[in-house]
Amino acid sequence: MSGNGKVNMRARSSVIMDGPDRAPARAMLRAVGLGDKELEQPFVGVSNLASDVTPCNVHLYRVVQAVRRGIGEAGGTPFEFGTLTVSDAVSMGTQGMKASLVSREVIADSIELVSFAEGFDGLVVVAGCDKNMPGTMMAAARLNIPAIHVFGGTIMPGQHRGKDINIQDVFEAVGAYSKGSISREELHDVECAACPGAGSCAGLFTANTMSSAIEAMGMALPGDASVPAEDPRKDEAAAAAGEALLNLMKKGIRPRDIMTREAFENAITLVMAMGGSTNAVLHLLAIAREAKVSLTIEDFDEISQRTPYITDMKPGGRYVMADLHREGGIPVVMRRLLDAGLLYGDALTVTGRTVAENLADVYEDRPQKVVSPVDSPLGTTGGLAILKGNLASEGAVVKVAGKQHLYQRGPAKVFDREEDAFAAVQAQEIKAGDVVVIRYEGPKGGPGMREMLTVTGALMGQGLGEEVALMTDGRFSGATHGLMVGHVAPEAAVGGNIGLVETGDTVVVDVPNRRLDVEISEEELERRRAAWKPRETQYPTGALAKYAKLVSSASEGAVTG
Repeated sequence: MSGNGKVNMRARSSVIMDGPDRAPARAMLRAVGLGDKELEQPFVGVSNLASDVTPCNVHLYRVVQAVRRGIGEAGGTPFEFGTLTVSDAVSMGTQGMKASLVSREVIADSIELVSFAEGFDGLVVVAGCDKNMPGTMMAAARLNIPAIHVFGGTIMPGQHRGKDINIQDVFEAVGAYSKGSISREELHDVECAACPGAGSCAGLFTANTMSSAIEAMGMALPGDASVPAEDPRKDEAAAAAGEALLNLMKKGIRPRDIMTREAFENAITLVMAMGGSTNAVLHLLAIAREAKVSLTIEDFDEISQRTPYITDMKPGGRYVMADLHREGGIPVVMRRLLDAGLLYGDALTVTGRTVAENLADVYEDRPQKVVSPVDSPLGTTGGLAILKGNLASEGAVVKVAGKQHLYQRGPAKVFDREEDAFAAVQAQEIKAGDVVVIRYEGPKGGPGMREMLTVTGALMGQGLGEEVALMTDGRFSGATHGLMVGHVAPEAAVGGNIGLVETGDTVVVDVPNRRLDVEISEEELERRRAAWKPRETQYPTGALAKYAKLVSSASEGAVTG
């Protein structure tokens, strides 16, 4: 606060800019085009994750310019700066995928460092791909300066033979091709049609899940999560976010004022109601840690048990994010949950108003195809479940949205890396009734906790989606569906029991009873444990090595701080 009781909107930048001794700093910034007016305004950082490596981020240069315009018109001085992104879909199934989760930490660290060094008074984060959004939110919570999130927007579905398709269909087409169900020419046609332009993957995969969760948490403007990337309204929403940030600064509202326990419960409730990505568990745990909010993996299952599943979204359902946008977007889902008493309506948001105030004018009572009424849901419980048992004493995560295949007892087919499992799928060595086990792919063991969409997509494409189960200490893409259990903890690399399973052991995946077990005696487990030895890493130096030394269990969000 300033001496007159008003919020000092330049509390940080004044240290950098004001006084005769700061003339050198001002001289440097005059060289980038700032004058007296801009130097005397609040400094606002605008993190730009634009990149040519993925359609999720290729257009963010345009979105950032709209944000800058909004900040400038509201009386702030925007400073655009870049940080990295990697494309999960491009690197999926390769060693490069090990960099994906690591990038979340680097994104958070880089935003923190630039904002700290340059004395930014506020922050707008503009993000598009899977690890972008949790990384930016971790930074916002850690810095705790007024901040707002802007999502780059969803891609539109492609068209193939008169039907909507997306990247999920390409991964599943690979499996269909390996089985001989489609030709090489058909696979090429699907490849060419699936991704028609800029934006994040179309279904309720990880990017759209996290944008939705952030909106429900109150850290993005209402409606931000569903506006398509190439819709002109995305630029309007981005400019409005820049203006809203200055309003937050005037009111002195900071991220941890918004990111409370109630806000996280709202975000989790929305994810469960929509059947969102399993990665939401990992990312929300990590963001909560930075926000100093107590949140555990068990909280997700507790909230799931009391939350109905009400949105018919891919990968388990029929519709994509652009369809939801046409039906009113996340505010419609939230209004239905609020009216049912399932959200905290008094939680604060970046508008400076509460959730209930934001949703006061959202009346949507006409029949629609994407969102079901709460009293006649698609499922009586939420779209994710947490399993425990002798294979996952710290927990594991499974998506159940839209799926009836919730139990399997069968022989294990064990693989120590994803590539070997994929080769077995391609060779049609996985049979109905099998439980595929992929290990040494956890946060430390990978290192980097790769996603397994290449394997799961191929299984679905071969028609085995309802016939097999899969468990891994790695992760899944938000596009994964079927009885696929990820985040198994403790992971194999630290001596978790998943590392003791042998091919032929009977594994039981029992979602209704929340169990994940191998049917061997404790004495046999102890015998195998005594013979177990840690594996040598393939990455003894560099970023992956640093990550492996620092990273925590997946059950704690796989954080490094």
